[in-house]
Amino acid sequence: MARFRFFLLWLSLILWFSAVAPAQDKKPDDDEVVRIDTQLVDIPVEITDKSGKPILNLKQSNFVVYEDGKRQELADFSATNAPFEVALLLDTSGSARSELPLITRAAENFINSLRVGDRVSIISFRSDRVDNKTVAASEVLMPLTDDRTKLKNILAKVSVSNGTPYYDGLAQVVKKVFSEKPKDQFRGRRALVALTDGVDSTSVGGFEEVREQFNQAGIVSYFIQVDTREFFEENLLGDCQSAMRFSAAQIRRYYRTFYPKSKIEKVSGFCQLGDFERLDISKNLYELANMEMQLMAKTSGGKVFPVADLSEARTAFSKVAQEIGTKYSLGYYSSNEKRDGTFRKIKIELKGVPVGSTVRAREGYTAPTN
Repeated sequence: MARFRFFLLWLSLILWFSAVAPAQDKKPDDDEVVRIDTQLVDIPVEITDKSGKPILNLKQSNFVVYEDGKRQELADFSATNAPFEVALLLDTSGSARSELPLITRAAENFINSLRVGDRVSIISFRSDRVDNKTVAASEVLMPLTDDRTKLKNILAKVSVSNGTPYYDGLAQVVKKVFSEKPKDQFRGRRALVALTDGVDSTSVGGFEEVREQFNQAGIVSYFIQVDTREFFEENLLGDCQSAMRFSAAQIRRYYRTFYPKSKIEKVSGFCQLGDFERLDISKNLYELANMEMQLMAKTSGGKVFPVADLSEARTAFSKVAQEIGTKYSLGYYSSNEKRDGTFRKIKIELKGVPVGSTVRAREGYTAPTN
């Protein structure tokens, strides 16, 4: 009887191992693997009192974040003393040619006014010879660094261009300067600072594409908007050979944007345009540039600083540096896990701050897609 019981026990163990072993050895199919891919939504935030003065020393508990009306749990918070990464875009085309020293001195003062630990990259324009033609190109002169000496030395190499690849320069900010995910201390603390009139003439890419890239990356955008319209239009009229002219790309953008369905004859060459048409194109292209800058600044939580000429750029740069130094950064993982590519609105509510305080932050983001 004892031997029989031992035999039954031994048989039961064999059957049990036979059932369990295949389950342990079996590898799950790819379809059975659950992958969790979460995206931290970063929000640079500026808080000011009713007089417009920045409010400092706030804590995470002072902020409540909503996405499409639903409260979100904050997973990350950086105070105003945390460092920033800045892509500095210098437009050195058109009227800037004779004022290059003003641009580089203003840029150097801006860099020097940033805080210890802030990192800066410099992007500018240049002229190349391609197939015996002079073409303008954007160029990252210096990747992100906190070495002030290197940055100063590279500013001495900034050159001028015979065109304005402005949109392409913005694209370089996302694709090259901020191509890698930020380290923890810079998460939600990346900014574009652009000195430009915003009127593109030679880019391969377009504004909407760039704007979406900036929106996805959560980059706060500041523009020092130089008013070059009067200078441009003074040299726009008269003999078409000696006049300052539009590029073919600008003429196409004018018709495509402002007269997309018109049956009027559309010309492609500058010399085919009369003075009235030249002024109308100029007016509309400058208004379009202003609208685009205002849109990028507003949706990202940044700001546009208009200046009459480059002599005022130094003061504007100082204001931008002050803004950067008073930014908070919030981060959360969305409770909406759908990867549907929809735009989601962000709203920030303040607690325990003076009455009349205002918030400036990015207005939303586009959810990823599968």
